[in-house]
Amino acid sequence: MPAQPYRLPANPALRLRGTGGGKISLHKISKRLTRLADTAGFHSIGHHGMASGTATKPFDGIICMGGEDWWYHNRGHFDFQIMRRLARHWPVLFVNSIGVRMPDMADKKVFTQRMTRKLKSLSRGAVKVENNFWVFSPVVLPGATGARLTNWALSPQIRAASARAGIRNPVLWIHCPAGASMMSEISSAAIVLQRTDRFEAFPEGEPELLNRQIAAIKARADLTIYSAPHLADEERNEVRRQLIVTHGVDFDVFVEAGRKSQDHLDDLKGVRRPRAGFIGGIDAHTFDPQLFVETAARLPDVEFVMIGGSSLPDGWCTLPNVRFLGRKPYDEIAGYMAAMDVLIMPWNSSDWIKACNPIKLKEYLAVGRPVVTTDFAALDGYRDLVRTARGPQEFARQIQSALHQPYDVDASRERVQAESWDAKAGLVASTILDLGLRFQPRAGVLAVSRAPRAA
Repeated sequence: MPAQPYRLPANPALRLRGTGGGKISLHKISKRLTRLADTAGFHSIGHHGMASGTATKPFDGIICMGGEDWWYHNRGHFDFQIMRRLARHWPVLFVNSIGVRMPDMADKKVFTQRMTRKLKSLSRGAVKVENNFWVFSPVVLPGATGARLTNWALSPQIRAASARAGIRNPVLWIHCPAGASMMSEISSAAIVLQRTDRFEAFPEGEPELLNRQIAAIKARADLTIYSAPHLADEERNEVRRQLIVTHGVDFDVFVEAGRKSQDHLDDLKGVRRPRAGFIGGIDAHTFDPQLFVETAARLPDVEFVMIGGSSLPDGWCTLPNVRFLGRKPYDEIAGYMAAMDVLIMPWNSSDWIKACNPIKLKEYLAVGRPVVTTDFAALDGYRDLVRTARGPQEFARQIQSALHQPYDVDASRERVQAESWDAKAGLVASTILDLGLRFQPRAGVLAVSRAPRAA
C-alpha cells in the first residue's frame, strides 16, 4: 500500500485568508503549528553542545536539511544516498531544500518551471518513502527577503513533521546553508554540517547571506563532512572536527549496466554511433557551454547525447549532432551511460567546480566507458584512468583518441569497487556515534538498534 502523505494543518503560504475573506493571524498559525509539535514531545529549546569524549547522549533520529528536492533532483546526490542508508537503522526526516535564492522572474520559463515543481513538492506533505526514511517539503521562501517573511513558520513545520516520523531529539544535519536558522530553533543532540558543495560560489545565490550562514554552522557543528580533501584542508582551522567522505557509487548497478546491451532505450534507437554522452545538470556554475559547443562542432561525425536538465538559455546549442534527452530517473542513468562510446565532463573553472567531488566520475568509471574531462582537483587518484583536456581543440582530439584506442575497463572498475555508498554510510554512522551519542528510539518507533558498519 503506498505511503500516505502527512499534511500539516493551517499551511501559512497556502491559506492566508479565512473562509469569510478576513485575514488569519500569522501569530495564531505559528502558535497552532508549535502546539502540534509540542504535543508530540518535540520542544524548541536549542542545541545541546556536544563534544567528543563526553558521556553518551541519546538521539532518536536525524533531521536532514537537504540541498536538493527528493521529488525532482537526481537521487544519486550525497545526502540522498547517505540518508537512505542511515534510515535502514535510524529514523530520518529529509527536509527538501529550502533554497538559497528566489527564482529570477526575468526568465519567465525558468521561473514557471521552478515554481511548478516546488508547488508539486509542497502538495505531497510529509511522506514515508521507505524504511524509516521520510521526506518533507516545508512552506518557505528562499533568500534574505524570504527568510524575513517565512522563517517564523519553518521550525514549527519541521518539528511537527519530525514528530510524525518519531523524532524529537535528533542529530541535526545541515546541507543547505539556509538551515542555519534551525540550530537555535530545534533541540538537537548534535549538529552535522555537510560541506560537499561550496554554496557561496553559486552564481544566483546571495553571497553575503550564504557566507554568514555557513560561518554560523561551522562555528556550532560538532562534525563537518567534506567530499573534497583540498576544501577540508583549506578549512581545517574553521571547524571542530572533520570527516572526509568522497562520493560513492552504486557499483554493482553500474557494472551490470555496462556489461549489457542497451538497445532497448527507445530514445537512442535513432542516434547513430559513435556517441559521446554527458549525464548531469547543464548549469552555468559547473558546465562550460562554449567549450562544449566548439568541441561538438569539430566532431560532426560524433553524436553528442545530453542527459539532464538545463538552466542555460534556450538556443544555447543548435548543432545538428547534439541531442538533448532531458532528465531521466536515477534508476535509468546507468543504462544511458552504458549506451555511450565515450563519456565527457566539460566543466568550467568556477569556485564550485574547484571544490567539488563529482559523483558521475565514479559512475563513469564503474560503467566502463572511456572518460574525457577538463582538469579539476578531485581527479587526484584517478588521472591515470581518464583523459584530460584544455580547450575545444584538445578536448575534441581526446574524444577521437578515446573512440579509437583500447580502454582498460577492468582497471577503472577495480579502482572504484571499494567506493560503495554502503561503506560511506557506515563510516558516517560510526563517526556520528563517536561524538558521544547513542541511539535510543522513541517508544513505538520501529528501528534497528545497530548502526550501519563501515567497510
